[in-house]
Parts: sequence; C-alpha cells; structure tokens
Amino acid sequence: MIRVMVVDDHPMWREGVARDLTEAGYEIVAAVGEGAQAVRIAGAVRPDLVVLDLHLPDLAGPEIIRGLLTTQPDTRILVLSASGEHQDVLDAVTAGATGYLVKSAGREEFLDAVRRVAEGDAVFTAGLAGLVLGEYRRLAATPKSGAPSLTDRETEILRLVAKGLSYKQIAERLTLSHRTVQNHVQNTLGKLQLHNRVELVRYAIEQGLE
Repeated sequence: MIRVMVVDDHPMWREGVARDLTEAGYEIVAAVGEGAQAVRIAGAVRPDLVVLDLHLPDLAGPEIIRGLLTTQPDTRILVLSASGEHQDVLDAVTAGATGYLVKSAGREEFLDAVRRVAEGDAVFTAGLAGLVLGEYRRLAATPKSGAPSLTDRETEILRLVAKGLSYKQIAERLTLSHRTVQNHVQNTLGKLQLHNRVELVRYAIEQGLE
C-alpha cells in the first residue's frame, strides 16, 4: 500500500483530499497544515508520496520540497496548488517536485495523477508539461563544459530514469538488483553534483538522453 502525507493549510480541503485517497486505497500516514511540521515528521512517517499545497503560511513551497527530500530522498512529491503561474511551477520542479496539478482538476484527474506519480511518472496539468520541458530545453541551449564522463551502465540507467521508470522497473528491465540500481544512481548523482531524481531527469534532457 502506498503511504501518503497530505500537506494543506485549509482543513476542509486537506480532509477531502485525504478521504479521496483513503477511498482509493492509499494509506494516509499524516495530514498536516504546516510545511515545517511536514518536514519535521517526514522521517518518522516515511511517506512514499506527498501531496503538497505550494503556498503555506509558514514556509515557501520550494523550501518545503527541499526539506522533505533531504529527509526522504526517494519520496515523490505532487504539488496540488491553486496557482498555475509559470514561475511557481518551475520553482516547484526545480526544487524537486515530481508533478504539479492545479486545484481545479477533477477527482479522477487528481487520483490518476497520484497513481502515476507513485509509479514514477512526472505528471503536470495540461499545458504545464510543455512549459517545464521548454524551460529544460532553454537551459540545454547553454552547453556545460567539462561534463564528467559516465559509464555505459550509468548512462543506460540515466536514460531510463529520464523516461520516468522507477528503480524497481529499471532493475527488472536490466536484470539487476534494486540495490545495484540505487548504487548506480547515487554514483551518477555524485559525479554530476546533483541532489535528486528531478535534477537527474533535467540533466538527461539537457544531454538529449530522454
């Protein structure tokens, strides 16, 4: 069962999201209204996925995302926000969010996004995916000099990460253990001086590996 933490400062919205997820078969390990509280308890409740409102009264959304990923680096984060502003989307993704959905989305669209993010996909409200990819393409227009060399295996795994496959799926496809895949990814992150899976996907796009 996928373990989910819901973070939203509006009680009725938070309770409604938690209820929809429970009815869909997810385990709600926490439902809180403050970003600092979410970061503080993440290590104890160990969510597989966090549904996060981007604008909370105590901490900025990107700060919360970075804090959650520092504690739980494999946690996937789906932002569920009233804002569809381009800068908000880019700031969230740059910080490490796996997906971004505006709150005008219907229940089924929301549950589908949660399912896909839990499986390792990057999911965005229609129109926002192109924005994010376009920004990555723009960044790729300035080539990096002295990029470190990766092994063939690291490059192969990086390409599959960029396609949105989970570590488990990559392990099955390449007939490797889950731990071996994780080790390759951690080695790649270290070589590239990156911090999380989303930054790794961006690097892969920049290098034309997607």
